[in-house]
Amino acid sequence: MTGLGAEDDIPLGERKTVTDFCYLLDKSKQLFNGLRDLPQYGHKQWQSYFGRTFDVYTKLWKFQQQHRQVLDNRYGLKRWQIGEVASKIGQLYYHYYLRTSETSYLNEAFSFYSAIRQRSYYYQVSKEERPELVVKKLRYYARYIVVCLLLNKMDLVKVLVKELSEEIEDYTQRFNTEDQLEWNLVLQEVAAFVEADPVIVLNDDNAVVITSNRLQEGGVPPLEQGMVVGQLTLADALIIGNCTSQDNMEVKVKFSELTIDMFRMLQALEREPVNLATQTSKPGTLEPNEKPAKRENPHKYLLYKPTFSQLYTFLSASFKELPANSVLLVYLSASGVFPTARNDYEGPYDVGGVLTNTNRDVVNGETIQKRNQAQKEMHCLHPGDLYPFTRKPLFVIVDSSNSTAYKNFTNLFGQPIVCLLSPTVYPKSMQDQSQRGSLFTLFLYNPLMGFLSVCGLSSMRQGLWEKAQEFLRKVFRDIGQLITRSRVIDQAFLQFYGDEFLRLLMIRFVFCSATLRLHKLFRESRSFPESYPQLPKPDTVENTALQKHVHQLAAMLDVQNLFCDGTLDNY
Repeated sequence: MTGLGAEDDIPLGERKTVTDFCYLLDKSKQLFNGLRDLPQYGHKQWQSYFGRTFDVYTKLWKFQQQHRQVLDNRYGLKRWQIGEVASKIGQLYYHYYLRTSETSYLNEAFSFYSAIRQRSYYYQVSKEERPELVVKKLRYYARYIVVCLLLNKMDLVKVLVKELSEEIEDYTQRFNTEDQLEWNLVLQEVAAFVEADPVIVLNDDNAVVITSNRLQEGGVPPLEQGMVVGQLTLADALIIGNCTSQDNMEVKVKFSELTIDMFRMLQALEREPVNLATQTSKPGTLEPNEKPAKRENPHKYLLYKPTFSQLYTFLSASFKELPANSVLLVYLSASGVFPTARNDYEGPYDVGGVLTNTNRDVVNGETIQKRNQAQKEMHCLHPGDLYPFTRKPLFVIVDSSNSTAYKNFTNLFGQPIVCLLSPTVYPKSMQDQSQRGSLFTLFLYNPLMGFLSVCGLSSMRQGLWEKAQEFLRKVFRDIGQLITRSRVIDQAFLQFYGDEFLRLLMIRFVFCSATLRLHKLFRESRSFPESYPQLPKPDTVENTALQKHVHQLAAMLDVQNLFCDGTLDNY
C-alpha cells in the first residue's frame, strides 16, 4: 500500500479504509482498460460492462470524498490522482455520449472536466520530474477541448488552447521529448477547427456571438393537419470522413479524428443538449440506466478514414439492429473514385464511388493503385455496395467529387430510398474555402451560414442575422409545403418527411439547390446538387415562389447583384 508507514501504528479502521480504496482503484483501472476490448459496433454488448464501470467509479469517487483525510495521511493521496479519477469519469461520460448519441452526457463530461480545472487537481504535476504525469495533464486538456467544441463553448476553447499551448511549451523545455511535434500538431488542428466557420456573428460590442446549430424546439416546420407523410424514424446514422489531399474537395481541418464536415453533420443530427444535472441530485452521479426515457437523437457511428471492411462491418451492424419503421442514414464525405474505363453498359460498379482507406502508406499523395482497366477499384464504396442495405429504408448523403455516381440507384426491394448528392465541381473562388469544410455540408448544417459564405460575406451583425434566420423559418415552411403538395414528387421523400431530422435535411437541400441555381458564379450543371430520385424541379428547386424568396434574402443582405433573375433555360 503506497505511502503506508509502520502498519502496526495504523488503527484497524484506517487500514481497512486504505485497503478498500486500493481495491476500488485497481478494480476501476481494470474495468476502464477493458473498455478498449469492447466491440465498437452493436448496441447491446457494451451496456452491462459500461454499467459496472460506472458503478465502480461512482463508488470510488464518493469513497475518496468521504475518507479524504485518512487517504491523505495514510495513503499519501495526491491531488493529481484525484484529478485522474475525475478525468476517467469525464471520459466515461464522453464515451457514453459516443455510444448513445445522447447529448446530455456531454454536459456530465463537461462538469467533471471543468471541476478538474477549477480545483487545480493537476497543478502540482508541473513541479514533479515525471514526464508521464505531464502527458496525462496534456491529454486531459485535449479531451476537455473536444467536449467544449461539441458543446459550442468556443470562448472557453480559446482559453483552454492558450493554457494547453503554455503547458506544451513548458513540457518540451523541461523534458527532451520526441512528441513535441505531435502536441504542436494538436494545437494547430484545434486552432484551425475554431476558425473553420466562414462567417462570424457580432453583437453591438463587436464580440463574437456563438450560435448553436443543433435542432431546437420549434426549429422544424411542423406537419400540417391532414398532411399524409410516412411514420418512419431516423434511428441510426453512419458519418464517414475520408477526404485526401489528392482531391479538389480536400478537407484538412480535423481534430481528434473528426473532420469539420463530420463535426457539422453530427450536430445536424442532434437536439440541443439537456443538462441532466438538473434532473439528478448531484452532477456526475448519473447511472447509465438513468438515461432519458426516450431516445432524443439517432444513434451515430463516427468513422474517420475507415477501410472498406470497417465501413461494411459498421453498416451491417446498423442494418442488423435497425428497429422496425426506422431509417438508416449514411453520410459520406470522401474523395471521389472514378472509373478507369467507360463501358457501354453502366452498372452499379461501373461508375466509381467514394474512396475508402487502403491502410497502406500514401506515396506522394497517390493512394489509388494502377490496375488492369477491366478491374474495379477495390478501395471504394461503389453504389452497388449499398444495394444489400436497401432492404430497409435508407437515406444517403454523398459529399464528394464523384457524388453523381449514386444518382442512378436501382430500388430493388421497394423500400424508400433517397440520396442527396453534392455538386461535383465548384467555381474557382469557392474552392479556396474547401479546407474549411464543404459548402454543401455547410448548407445542410447551417443554411444561412452557407448562403453568406457563397455571397462572400464573412461577418454579420447579430440583429440582421436574427432577422435573416426568422425569414428563413418562413421560407422553410414554404419549402415544406412545396414538397408535400407536389403531385409528381417521388413518394420516398414523403415517407421520410415524418422524421424531423430528415425533414429539415430535405428542406435545406432544396434551399441550397435553389440558391446555387440562381447564383451567377454557379453556371455549370455539375455545380448544382442532385438527388435520387430526382426532385420535380418546377415544384421545388426551380419554383418561382422559392426563387423570389432567395432574391428577397439576397436583398435583405444587400447582395442581390450576385444572383440571376431566373434559372438556366437549358437545364
